[in-house]
Amino acid sequence: MEPFQLQKPEAAEGPVLLNVKKWTEAYPELTAGFTTRNGGVSSEHFNSLNCALHVHDNEADVIHNRELVAKACGMPFEAWTCGEQVHGSHVHVVTEEERGKGRLNREDAIQNTDSLVTDVTGVLLTSFYADCVPLMFLDPIQRVVGLAHAGWKGTVSNIGAATVHKMQEQFGCRIEHIQAAIGPSIGSCCYEVDERVIGEVRRVLAGDPQAEQVQNDIIRPTTSGHAMLDLRELNRHLLIQAGILATNIECTTLCTGCNIDMFYSHRMEGGTTGRMMSWIGWKKG
Repeated sequence: MEPFQLQKPEAAEGPVLLNVKKWTEAYPELTAGFTTRNGGVSSEHFNSLNCALHVHDNEADVIHNRELVAKACGMPFEAWTCGEQVHGSHVHVVTEEERGKGRLNREDAIQNTDSLVTDVTGVLLTSFYADCVPLMFLDPIQRVVGLAHAGWKGTVSNIGAATVHKMQEQFGCRIEHIQAAIGPSIGSCCYEVDERVIGEVRRVLAGDPQAEQVQNDIIRPTTSGHAMLDLRELNRHLLIQAGILATNIECTTLCTGCNIDMFYSHRMEGGTTGRMMSWIGWKKG
């Protein structure tokens, strides 16, 4: 079953969201999911639920969209916390004092980070995408949550494993308790890459005893020096390498490139488009 399920909007014109249904049903005090491009107030090619400030959309529209999403998530807008993403692999531990960072402007966001983790109740972690892979993390025992933004650069830098290790080191999370969800992103059907990227994928898989079979599953050659890349499967494999049980990983089948009526796609829309967001957080009682 598809792990990211449509959440019925409270109002007919409200934001159209996807929930990680298995998680939110098991833990009602948890909110976790991914936005679509629909149900917001942005116009033109940002139509309509753009949640990112860095794409030159009208700032007031973006903030209004963020307020709509926070309300639909059951969290106050003051809880919205985000980083200034740089396609890196740095993991930042969000404290109570950093709650709300980045919600109104980029300058106030947590700088130079593509992964956020926290154990603070009442913090809504958020991250932005238009084809890159959203990685979501949950330890319901230690009540730790996390998000990682995994483009191809972050993926080959193993940002997923870095997030897992930070959860273990900072909060004492046991690997068998950590769950992960891989969200809507560009699929192997739409993602052709060149030898520069292929070489980096092979490098990160080097030394894996199953490397040849894994590469065959992840890299499908097309023309000379090019291949279709399954970035989601690569992230799933790296999370398993990091120790997460395969049965604790939920993986979407939704491709942003195939579904531009539902999602923004940087590749399919020529680089001029909005951004969806992933979110996760524990609600205050």
